Amino acid sequence: MRMVDIITKKRDGGKLSDEEIEFVVNGYVDGKIPDYQVSSLLMAIVFKGMSNDEIVTLTDRMEHSGDVMDLSSIPGFKVDKHSTGGVGDKTSLALGPMVAACGAVVAKMSGRGLGHTGGTLDKLESIPGINVSLTQEQFMEQLKTVGIAIAGQTGKLVPADKKLYALRDVTGTVESIPLIASSVMSKKLASGSDCILLDVKFGNGAFMKTRESAKELAKIMCDIGNSLNRDTRAVLTSMEQPLGNAVGNSLEVKEAINTLKGKGPKDFTNLCYQSGAIMLEQAHIAKDEKEGLEMIKKVVADGSAFEKFKEMIKAQGGDVSYIENPEKFPISKNKIEIKAAKPGYVKQIVALQIGESAMRLGAGRETFDDVIDMSAGILLNKKVGDKVAKGELLCTAFTNKDDYSEVLKDIEKAFVIVDGFVETPPTVHDYIFSKWE
Repeated sequence: MRMVDIITKKRDGGKLSDEEIEFVVNGYVDGKIPDYQVSSLLMAIVFKGMSNDEIVTLTDRMEHSGDVMDLSSIPGFKVDKHSTGGVGDKTSLALGPMVAACGAVVAKMSGRGLGHTGGTLDKLESIPGINVSLTQEQFMEQLKTVGIAIAGQTGKLVPADKKLYALRDVTGTVESIPLIASSVMSKKLASGSDCILLDVKFGNGAFMKTRESAKELAKIMCDIGNSLNRDTRAVLTSMEQPLGNAVGNSLEVKEAINTLKGKGPKDFTNLCYQSGAIMLEQAHIAKDEKEGLEMIKKVVADGSAFEKFKEMIKAQGGDVSYIENPEKFPISKNKIEIKAAKPGYVKQIVALQIGESAMRLGAGRETFDDVIDMSAGILLNKKVGDKVAKGELLCTAFTNKDDYSEVLKDIEKAFVIVDGFVETPPTVHDYIFSKWE
Protein backbone atom coordinates (compact mmCIF):
# COMPACT_ATOMS: atom_id res chain seq x y z
CA MET A 1 0.00 0.00 0.00
CA ARG A 2 1.38 3.42 -1.00
CA MET A 3 0.38 6.79 0.43
CA VAL A 4 0.49 8.46 -2.98
CA ASP A 5 -2.15 6.03 -4.30
CA ILE A 6 -4.43 6.87 -1.36
CA ILE A 7 -3.98 10.60 -2.00
CA THR A 8 -4.84 10.32 -5.70
CA LYS A 9 -7.80 8.06 -4.96
CA LYS A 10 -9.33 10.67 -2.65
CA ARG A 11 -8.34 13.50 -5.00
CA ASP A 12 -10.42 11.82 -7.68
CA GLY A 13 -13.39 11.43 -5.35
CA GLY A 14 -12.89 7.77 -4.44
CA LYS A 15 -13.98 6.12 -1.21
CA LEU A 16 -11.11 4.99 1.03
CA SER A 17 -11.26 1.47 2.45
CA ASP A 18 -10.99 0.70 6.17
CA GLU A 19 -7.50 -0.69 5.54
CA GLU A 20 -6.36 2.46 3.74
CA ILE A 21 -7.61 4.74 6.52
CA GLU A 22 -5.92 2.54 9.14
CA PHE A 23 -2.69 2.64 7.10
CA VAL A 24 -2.76 6.48 7.08
CA VAL A 25 -3.56 6.94 10.78
CA ASN A 26 -1.07 4.35 12.05
CA GLY A 27 1.65 5.44 9.63
CA TYR A 28 1.31 9.10 10.57
CA VAL A 29 1.31 8.46 14.34
CA ASP A 30 4.36 6.17 13.97
CA GLY A 31 6.22 8.81 11.93
CA LYS A 32 6.38 6.65 8.80
CA ILE A 33 4.26 9.01 6.67
CA PRO A 34 5.55 12.60 6.34
CA ASP A 35 3.55 15.77 7.00
CA TYR A 36 3.53 16.82 3.35
CA GLN A 37 1.73 13.67 2.23
CA VAL A 38 -0.84 13.79 5.04
CA SER A 39 -1.49 17.49 4.40
CA SER A 40 -2.11 16.65 0.73
CA LEU A 41 -4.66 14.01 1.75
CA LEU A 42 -6.33 16.43 4.18
CA MET A 43 -6.75 18.99 1.40
CA ALA A 44 -8.24 16.31 -0.86
CA ILE A 45 -10.74 15.51 1.93
CA VAL A 46 -11.63 19.21 2.23
CA PHE A 47 -12.54 19.31 -1.47
CA LYS A 48 -13.98 15.81 -1.99
CA GLY A 49 -15.43 15.05 1.45
CA MET A 50 -15.85 11.63 3.03
CA SER A 51 -18.71 9.14 3.16
CA ASN A 52 -20.38 8.35 6.46
CA ASP A 53 -18.60 4.98 6.57
CA GLU A 54 -15.23 6.65 5.99
CA ILE A 55 -15.84 9.16 8.79
CA VAL A 56 -16.83 6.40 11.25
CA THR A 57 -13.72 4.38 10.37
CA LEU A 58 -11.44 7.42 10.63
CA THR A 59 -12.88 8.28 14.06
CA ASP A 60 -12.53 4.70 15.28
CA ARG A 61 -8.89 4.45 14.16
CA MET A 62 -8.07 7.84 15.69
CA GLU A 63 -9.75 6.83 18.96
CA HIS A 64 -7.62 3.67 19.15
CA SER A 65 -4.35 5.39 18.14
CA GLY A 66 -3.45 5.65 21.84
CA ASP A 67 -4.90 4.77 25.23
CA VAL A 68 -8.67 4.35 25.60
CA MET A 69 -10.10 4.86 29.06
CA ASP A 70 -12.01 1.90 30.45
CA LEU A 71 -14.66 3.13 32.88
CA SER A 72 -16.51 -0.19 33.08
CA SER A 73 -15.43 -0.73 36.72
CA ILE A 74 -17.46 2.33 37.73
CA PRO A 75 -21.14 1.42 38.35
CA GLY A 76 -23.87 3.04 36.27
CA PHE A 77 -23.96 4.83 32.94
CA LYS A 78 -21.15 7.32 32.43
CA VAL A 79 -22.24 10.52 30.67
CA ASP A 80 -20.21 13.21 28.94
CA LYS A 81 -21.09 16.51 27.35
CA HIS A 82 -19.21 18.46 24.71
CA SER A 83 -19.74 21.97 23.40
CA THR A 84 -18.31 23.22 20.12
CA GLY A 85 -17.56 26.44 22.00
CA GLY A 86 -18.76 29.99 22.15
CA VAL A 87 -18.75 33.26 24.05
CA GLY A 88 -19.73 32.93 27.73
CA ASP A 89 -20.05 29.14 27.50
CA LYS A 90 -19.57 27.95 31.07
CA THR A 91 -22.16 25.19 30.75
CA SER A 92 -20.06 22.28 32.06
CA LEU A 93 -19.46 24.07 35.37
CA ALA A 94 -23.18 24.17 36.19
CA LEU A 95 -24.62 21.30 34.15
CA GLY A 96 -22.11 18.67 35.34
CA PRO A 97 -22.89 19.04 39.07
CA MET A 98 -26.65 19.16 38.36
CA VAL A 99 -26.55 15.85 36.50
CA ALA A 100 -24.16 14.25 39.03
CA ALA A 101 -26.41 15.34 41.92
CA CYS A 102 -29.19 13.29 40.27
CA GLY A 103 -27.04 10.16 40.40
CA ALA A 104 -25.37 10.05 36.99
CA VAL A 105 -21.59 9.68 36.67
CA VAL A 106 -20.20 12.69 34.77
CA ALA A 107 -16.79 11.96 33.22
CA LYS A 108 -15.67 15.19 31.54
CA MET A 109 -12.35 15.74 29.82
CA SER A 110 -11.98 19.36 28.79
CA GLY A 111 -9.54 21.66 27.08
CA ARG A 112 -8.10 25.15 27.25
CA GLY A 113 -9.23 28.11 25.20
CA LEU A 114 -7.46 29.91 22.39
CA GLY A 115 -9.12 33.26 21.74
CA HIS A 116 -12.26 34.71 23.36
CA THR A 117 -12.15 33.65 27.00
CA GLY A 118 -10.47 30.57 28.40
CA GLY A 119 -11.72 27.03 28.06
CA THR A 120 -13.38 25.05 30.87
CA LEU A 121 -10.01 24.23 32.46
CA ASP A 122 -8.94 27.88 32.46
CA LYS A 123 -12.23 28.87 34.12
CA LEU A 124 -11.76 26.23 36.80
CA GLU A 125 -8.20 27.43 37.39
CA SER A 126 -9.54 30.81 38.51
CA ILE A 127 -10.33 28.87 41.72
CA PRO A 128 -7.13 28.85 43.87
CA GLY A 129 -5.51 25.47 44.41
CA ILE A 130 -7.54 23.45 41.93
CA ASN A 131 -5.86 20.60 40.07
CA VAL A 132 -7.16 19.92 36.57
CA SER A 133 -4.23 17.66 35.59
CA LEU A 134 -5.56 14.42 37.08
CA THR A 135 -3.95 11.09 36.21
CA GLN A 136 -6.25 8.41 34.80
CA GLU A 137 -6.18 6.70 38.20
CA GLN A 138 -7.12 9.92 40.02
CA PHE A 139 -9.83 10.66 37.44
CA MET A 140 -11.41 7.23 37.88
CA GLU A 141 -11.16 7.29 41.67
CA GLN A 142 -12.92 10.66 41.78
CA LEU A 143 -15.69 9.33 39.54
CA LYS A 144 -16.20 6.49 42.01
CA THR A 145 -16.21 8.66 45.12
CA VAL A 146 -17.71 11.98 43.93
CA GLY A 147 -19.56 11.03 40.75
CA ILE A 148 -18.05 13.85 38.69
CA ALA A 149 -14.59 14.89 37.51
CA ILE A 150 -13.56 17.63 35.07
CA ALA A 151 -9.95 17.40 34.00
CA GLY A 152 -7.58 17.82 31.08
CA GLN A 153 -6.99 15.13 28.49
CA THR A 154 -3.93 12.98 29.22
CA GLY A 155 -1.06 12.95 26.75
CA LYS A 156 -1.65 9.32 25.77
CA LEU A 157 -5.24 9.71 24.57
CA VAL A 158 -5.82 10.11 20.82
CA PRO A 159 -2.28 11.03 19.66
CA ALA A 160 -3.54 10.89 16.06
CA ASP A 161 -5.83 13.84 16.70
CA LYS A 162 -3.06 15.90 18.30
CA LYS A 163 -0.86 15.44 15.23
CA LEU A 164 -3.63 15.86 12.68
CA TYR A 165 -5.11 18.94 14.35
CA ALA A 166 -1.72 20.66 14.52
CA LEU A 167 -1.22 19.94 10.81
CA ARG A 168 -4.74 21.10 9.86
CA ASP A 169 -4.15 24.34 11.74
CA VAL A 170 -1.21 25.31 9.49
CA THR A 171 -2.43 23.90 6.17
CA GLY A 172 -5.82 25.59 5.82
CA THR A 173 -7.74 22.35 6.38
CA VAL A 174 -9.56 23.09 9.64
CA GLU A 175 -12.91 23.88 7.97
CA SER A 176 -13.95 20.38 6.97
CA ILE A 177 -16.98 18.79 8.60
CA PRO A 178 -15.64 15.19 8.31
CA LEU A 179 -12.34 16.27 9.91
CA ILE A 180 -14.05 18.34 12.62
CA ALA A 181 -16.46 15.50 13.45
CA SER A 182 -13.77 12.82 13.65
CA SER A 183 -11.54 15.08 15.79
CA VAL A 184 -14.28 15.82 18.34
CA MET A 185 -15.71 12.32 18.49
CA SER A 186 -12.39 10.46 18.68
CA LYS A 187 -11.58 12.34 21.90
CA LYS A 188 -15.05 11.86 23.36
CA LEU A 189 -15.07 8.13 22.59
CA ALA A 190 -11.56 7.59 23.95
CA SER A 191 -12.64 9.19 27.24
CA GLY A 192 -14.76 6.10 27.93
CA SER A 193 -18.28 7.44 28.55
CA ASP A 194 -21.36 5.42 27.60
CA CYS A 195 -23.45 8.43 26.58
CA ILE A 196 -22.50 11.74 24.95
CA LEU A 197 -24.51 14.93 24.61
CA LEU A 198 -23.18 17.39 22.04
CA ASP A 199 -23.96 21.11 22.25
CA VAL A 200 -23.40 22.27 18.67
CA LYS A 201 -23.46 26.05 18.43
CA PHE A 202 -24.11 28.28 15.43
CA GLY A 203 -24.00 32.01 14.79
CA ASN A 204 -21.45 34.81 14.58
CA GLY A 205 -19.82 33.78 17.87
CA ALA A 206 -19.54 30.08 16.95
CA PHE A 207 -17.28 28.03 14.71
CA MET A 208 -20.28 27.00 12.58
CA LYS A 209 -21.83 30.22 11.30
CA THR A 210 -25.18 28.87 10.07
CA ARG A 211 -27.83 26.64 11.60
CA GLU A 212 -27.68 24.39 8.52
CA SER A 213 -23.93 23.73 8.81
CA ALA A 214 -24.26 23.15 12.57
CA LYS A 215 -27.08 20.66 11.96
CA GLU A 216 -24.98 18.81 9.38
CA LEU A 217 -22.07 18.57 11.84
CA ALA A 218 -24.39 17.46 14.66
CA LYS A 219 -25.97 14.71 12.56
CA ILE A 220 -22.59 13.37 11.48
CA MET A 221 -21.25 13.34 15.06
CA CYS A 222 -24.41 11.63 16.36
CA ASP A 223 -24.13 9.03 13.65
CA ILE A 224 -20.46 8.38 14.47
CA GLY A 225 -21.22 7.84 18.15
CA ASN A 226 -24.27 5.66 17.56
CA SER A 227 -22.43 3.60 14.92
CA LEU A 228 -19.72 2.95 17.51
CA ASN A 229 -22.29 1.89 20.15
CA ARG A 230 -22.52 5.10 22.18
CA ASP A 231 -25.82 6.84 22.85
CA THR A 232 -24.98 10.16 21.18
CA ARG A 233 -27.41 13.07 20.94
CA ALA A 234 -27.10 16.76 20.13
CA VAL A 235 -28.77 20.08 20.81
CA LEU A 236 -28.36 22.99 18.40
CA THR A 237 -27.93 26.25 20.28
CA SER A 238 -27.57 29.85 19.18
CA MET A 239 -24.37 31.83 19.62
CA GLU A 240 -25.68 35.00 17.99
CA GLN A 241 -25.31 36.64 21.40
CA PRO A 242 -23.18 35.57 24.41
CA LEU A 243 -24.55 32.75 26.57
CA GLY A 244 -25.68 34.08 29.93
CA ASN A 245 -24.43 37.45 31.17
CA ALA A 246 -20.81 36.75 32.12
CA VAL A 247 -17.87 36.59 29.70
CA GLY A 248 -14.53 36.03 31.43
CA ASN A 249 -13.11 33.30 33.62
CA SER A 250 -13.87 34.12 37.27
CA LEU A 251 -16.97 36.06 36.16
CA GLU A 252 -18.26 32.88 34.51
CA VAL A 253 -17.47 30.73 37.56
CA LYS A 254 -19.52 33.14 39.69
CA GLU A 255 -22.39 32.93 37.20
CA ALA A 256 -22.23 29.11 37.30
CA ILE A 257 -22.42 29.29 41.11
CA ASN A 258 -25.49 31.54 40.91
CA THR A 259 -27.10 29.18 38.41
CA LEU A 260 -26.51 26.18 40.70
CA LYS A 261 -28.32 28.18 43.37
CA GLY A 262 -31.26 28.81 41.04
CA LYS A 263 -30.35 32.46 40.41
CA GLY A 264 -28.74 32.24 36.96
CA PRO A 265 -29.66 34.06 33.73
CA LYS A 266 -32.74 32.65 32.01
CA ASP A 267 -31.05 31.58 28.74
CA PHE A 268 -28.16 29.83 30.49
CA THR A 269 -30.45 28.18 33.05
CA ASN A 270 -32.75 26.87 30.30
CA LEU A 271 -29.83 25.36 28.39
CA CYS A 272 -28.53 23.61 31.53
CA TYR A 273 -31.98 22.29 32.44
CA GLN A 274 -32.83 21.02 28.94
CA SER A 275 -29.39 19.44 28.48
CA GLY A 276 -29.51 17.88 31.95
CA ALA A 277 -32.92 16.34 31.26
CA ILE A 278 -31.57 14.67 28.11
CA MET A 279 -28.44 13.41 29.88
CA LEU A 280 -30.51 11.84 32.67
CA GLU A 281 -32.61 10.02 30.10
CA GLN A 282 -29.43 8.83 28.38
CA ALA A 283 -28.12 7.57 31.74
CA HIS A 284 -31.38 5.64 32.34
CA ILE A 285 -31.96 7.62 35.53
CA ALA A 286 -35.05 9.37 34.17
CA LYS A 287 -37.63 7.55 32.03
CA ASP A 288 -37.98 10.57 29.76
CA GLU A 289 -36.96 14.21 29.43
CA LYS A 290 -39.98 15.47 31.41
CA GLU A 291 -38.98 13.41 34.45
CA GLY A 292 -35.33 14.42 33.93
CA LEU A 293 -36.27 18.11 33.95
CA GLU A 294 -38.12 17.74 37.25
CA MET A 295 -35.11 15.96 38.75
CA ILE A 296 -32.76 18.75 37.66
CA LYS A 297 -35.05 21.42 39.10
CA LYS A 298 -35.27 19.51 42.38
CA VAL A 299 -31.49 19.22 42.95
CA VAL A 300 -31.10 22.94 42.26
CA ALA A 301 -33.95 23.85 44.61
CA ASP A 302 -32.76 21.65 47.49
CA GLY A 303 -29.13 22.76 47.17
CA SER A 304 -27.65 19.35 46.34
CA ALA A 305 -26.40 20.49 42.90
CA PHE A 306 -24.43 23.31 44.53
CA GLU A 307 -23.10 20.89 47.17
CA LYS A 308 -21.98 18.51 44.40
CA PHE A 309 -20.01 21.34 42.76
CA LYS A 310 -18.30 22.08 46.08
CA GLU A 311 -17.54 18.39 46.52
CA MET A 312 -15.89 18.24 43.09
CA ILE A 313 -13.84 21.39 43.71
CA LYS A 314 -12.66 20.09 47.09
CA ALA A 315 -11.74 16.67 45.64
CA GLN A 316 -9.53 18.42 43.05
CA GLY A 317 -7.77 20.55 45.66
CA GLY A 318 -9.66 23.80 45.07
CA ASP A 319 -10.34 26.35 47.81
CA VAL A 320 -14.04 25.81 48.51
CA SER A 321 -14.28 29.09 50.42
CA TYR A 322 -14.29 30.85 47.02
CA ILE A 323 -17.34 28.82 46.02
CA GLU A 324 -19.10 29.57 49.29
CA ASN A 325 -18.10 33.25 49.18
CA PRO A 326 -17.69 34.30 45.52
CA GLU A 327 -16.88 37.85 46.57
CA LYS A 328 -13.40 36.49 47.40
CA PHE A 329 -12.57 36.28 43.67
CA PRO A 330 -10.27 39.19 42.73
CA ILE A 331 -11.87 42.11 40.88
CA SER A 332 -10.03 44.03 38.15
CA LYS A 333 -8.71 47.46 39.09
CA ASN A 334 -10.62 49.06 36.20
CA LYS A 335 -14.40 48.67 36.16
CA ILE A 336 -15.97 50.61 33.27
CA GLU A 337 -19.70 50.97 32.69
CA ILE A 338 -21.01 51.18 29.11
CA LYS A 339 -24.39 52.85 28.73
CA ALA A 340 -26.98 53.08 25.97
CA ALA A 341 -26.61 56.06 23.64
CA LYS A 342 -30.32 55.97 22.76
CA PRO A 343 -33.55 54.32 23.91
CA GLY A 344 -35.11 51.29 22.23
CA TYR A 345 -34.83 47.52 22.19
CA VAL A 346 -31.68 45.42 21.96
CA LYS A 347 -31.85 43.72 18.55
CA GLN A 348 -28.39 42.14 18.58
CA ILE A 349 -25.31 41.69 20.75
CA VAL A 350 -22.57 40.54 18.38
CA ALA A 351 -21.11 37.60 20.27
CA LEU A 352 -17.85 37.47 18.34
CA GLN A 353 -17.19 41.16 19.01
CA ILE A 354 -17.90 40.72 22.73
CA GLY A 355 -15.65 37.64 22.86
CA GLU A 356 -12.76 39.33 21.08
CA SER A 357 -13.16 42.43 23.26
CA ALA A 358 -13.03 40.29 26.39
CA MET A 359 -9.83 38.70 25.11
CA ARG A 360 -8.27 42.13 24.52
CA LEU A 361 -9.22 43.10 28.08
CA GLY A 362 -7.12 40.10 29.23
CA ALA A 363 -9.73 37.33 29.56
CA GLY A 364 -8.44 35.13 26.71
CA ARG A 365 -5.27 34.24 24.90
CA GLU A 366 -4.18 34.80 21.30
CA THR A 367 -1.34 32.27 21.62
CA PHE A 368 -1.00 29.31 24.00
CA ASP A 369 1.83 31.16 25.77
CA ASP A 370 -0.36 34.14 26.75
CA VAL A 371 -1.25 34.45 30.44
CA ILE A 372 -4.96 34.90 31.16
CA ASP A 373 -6.15 37.57 33.58
CA MET A 374 -8.80 35.59 35.46
CA SER A 375 -10.61 38.71 36.70
CA ALA A 376 -10.96 40.38 33.28
CA GLY A 377 -14.08 40.21 31.17
CA ILE A 378 -17.49 41.68 30.41
CA LEU A 379 -20.70 41.44 32.44
CA LEU A 380 -23.84 42.04 30.36
CA ASN A 381 -26.74 43.92 31.92
CA LYS A 382 -28.99 43.66 28.86
CA LYS A 383 -29.73 40.83 26.42
CA VAL A 384 -31.47 40.63 23.03
CA GLY A 385 -35.14 41.57 23.39
CA ASP A 386 -34.61 43.80 26.43
CA LYS A 387 -35.96 47.34 26.48
CA VAL A 388 -33.42 50.06 27.30
CA ALA A 389 -33.63 53.74 28.17
CA LYS A 390 -31.04 56.29 27.07
CA GLY A 391 -28.14 56.22 29.53
CA GLU A 392 -29.14 52.82 30.96
CA LEU A 393 -26.36 50.34 31.72
CA LEU A 394 -25.70 47.87 28.88
CA CYS A 395 -22.68 46.11 30.35
CA THR A 396 -19.60 46.51 32.55
CA ALA A 397 -16.04 45.86 31.37
CA PHE A 398 -13.37 44.61 33.80
CA THR A 399 -9.65 44.88 33.08
CA ASN A 400 -6.29 45.42 34.74
CA LYS A 401 -4.98 47.02 31.54
CA ASP A 402 -4.76 50.81 31.34
CA ASP A 403 -5.13 51.19 27.57
CA TYR A 404 -8.69 50.05 26.94
CA SER A 405 -10.42 52.95 25.17
CA GLU A 406 -10.49 51.25 21.75
CA VAL A 407 -11.89 48.06 23.27
CA LEU A 408 -14.74 50.01 24.85
CA LYS A 409 -15.69 51.41 21.43
CA ASP A 410 -15.90 47.89 20.02
CA ILE A 411 -18.04 46.70 22.94
CA GLU A 412 -20.39 49.63 22.38
CA LYS A 413 -20.68 48.76 18.66
CA ALA A 414 -21.57 45.16 19.54
CA PHE A 415 -24.94 46.35 20.92
CA VAL A 416 -27.48 47.06 18.16
CA ILE A 417 -30.46 49.04 19.50
CA VAL A 418 -33.59 49.64 17.38
CA ASP A 419 -36.86 51.50 17.92
CA GLY A 420 -39.32 48.64 17.36
CA PHE A 421 -40.14 45.76 19.70
CA VAL A 422 -37.74 42.78 19.55
CA GLU A 423 -38.78 39.31 20.68
CA THR A 424 -36.49 37.36 23.03
CA PRO A 425 -34.90 34.59 20.90
CA PRO A 426 -34.69 30.94 22.01
CA THR A 427 -31.34 29.47 23.07
CA VAL A 428 -31.99 25.83 22.13
CA HIS A 429 -33.16 25.50 18.52
CA ASP A 430 -33.15 21.79 17.79
CA TYR A 431 -32.60 18.34 19.29
CA ILE A 432 -31.02 15.55 17.25
CA PHE A 433 -30.79 11.85 17.96
CA SER A 434 -30.88 10.03 14.64
CA LYS A 435 -28.94 7.85 12.26
CA TRP A 436 -27.42 9.36 9.15
CA GLU A 437 -30.04 10.63 6.72
